[in-house]
Amino acid sequence: MTIVMKFGGSSVADRGQIEKVAAIVREQAHRRPVVVSSAHKGITDGLVRAARAAAAGEQADEVIAAQVAIAGSLGCDPGLLEPFLKEIRDLLRGIGLVKELSARSLDYISSFGERMAVRVIADFMRRSGLPAQAHDVWDLGFVTDSNFNRAWPLPGYEAAMQARFAALPTGVIPVVTGFVGKNAAGEITTVGRNGSDLTATLIGAALGAEEVQIWSDTDGVMTADPRVVAGARNIPAMRFDEAAELAYFGSRVLHPSTLLPAIAQKIPVRVMNTNRPHHPGTVITSDAKAGRRVTSIAYKERQTVLTLRSTRMFEQAGFLSEVFAAAARHGVVVDLIATSEVSVSFTTHDAAALAAAARELAALGEVEVREGRSILAVVGRELGRSRGIGAEILEAIAAAGVNVEMVSSAMGSINLSMVIADEDVPRAVPALHRVLFEAEER
Repeated sequence: MTIVMKFGGSSVADRGQIEKVAAIVREQAHRRPVVVSSAHKGITDGLVRAARAAAAGEQADEVIAAQVAIAGSLGCDPGLLEPFLKEIRDLLRGIGLVKELSARSLDYISSFGERMAVRVIADFMRRSGLPAQAHDVWDLGFVTDSNFNRAWPLPGYEAAMQARFAALPTGVIPVVTGFVGKNAAGEITTVGRNGSDLTATLIGAALGAEEVQIWSDTDGVMTADPRVVAGARNIPAMRFDEAAELAYFGSRVLHPSTLLPAIAQKIPVRVMNTNRPHHPGTVITSDAKAGRRVTSIAYKERQTVLTLRSTRMFEQAGFLSEVFAAAARHGVVVDLIATSEVSVSFTTHDAAALAAAARELAALGEVEVREGRSILAVVGRELGRSRGIGAEILEAIAAAGVNVEMVSSAMGSINLSMVIADEDVPRAVPALHRVLFEAEER
């Protein structure tokens, strides 16, 4: 058996953090770890900024100096990253010449953060007495489709990955790129921003890992975003479905798709804090015992809401299918839905796609689009069985002076979601936390 240990950007931000990572890996070396690393904090963002600047005929390549500084602080040979730095400069020059940044080029430039990070981390570990070797994940059988920015491994990748890992030298810790992949044509893809969590669980599922560890800068999954709620506290254990809802609706700890491979293979996912490695964190399994009536509060900002009003909806079969067929034709991913006899409202994160769909939907009735909205989600497996909790939630929001514009909760759902204005999040979330968590403890 093996474990997969994924370290996020804040965990590998600088020498001090990488020293902590090395110590954590050394302590669990007997469990045959596979280390998956994000880029150093800020590097991928810097690469994307540089590419967009180049497409606009400008220069913003400070990211190269930042990466060189991190490698230098770790004592790496200056030549270790030079081939990558040269390729980045050449790529930026090419983007500048054509004044265009395609999805394919964006994946290409974005990939360098992880590729450089694993080289310097593995090099530092070796010089610190910990046998390690850097790998691009595509060299270990991770072949994806060609859906740039949102790629997924091709069916059967597991067998190829098992064979490649089995051929690796015994006793040497693989340090593997997260976030990236290659399609069958050899073109670099990515699984989406912050997708190293997903890479970790996909590797864990392929290898039948004992568990997947996600190391970040918080004590596991929290009852709310600690940046908004000072009194947020750790959730010791939770079920996959709760964690998946929280991840999708804005929890900053896990990538939304992270849990899918773990759910399929029933592999526990443990979320831990690099800065407090002996804190138990949160373990996510399929059979965690119930705790509180509410597990956590999450929010997802910068959403757009479309409302369609039409008397044609009244007792007409198939009207909603027309609405959502139009949305699908424009690639709109719908998150929340609320309907009445003569109106339907739904939310999405892609304002541009929704604007295109809105033009087509105008043929069906009156269309109104509102941007700058947030989905505020209260998640808990006992939610549907807790009498009066819906009233408590809405009363807490009202007492905070926040207007709820839309509510969605299915029969037996573990999620009650509301739409509020983005600017109301800092008031709404602490108000809910006081009522749902802090009041229970007094």
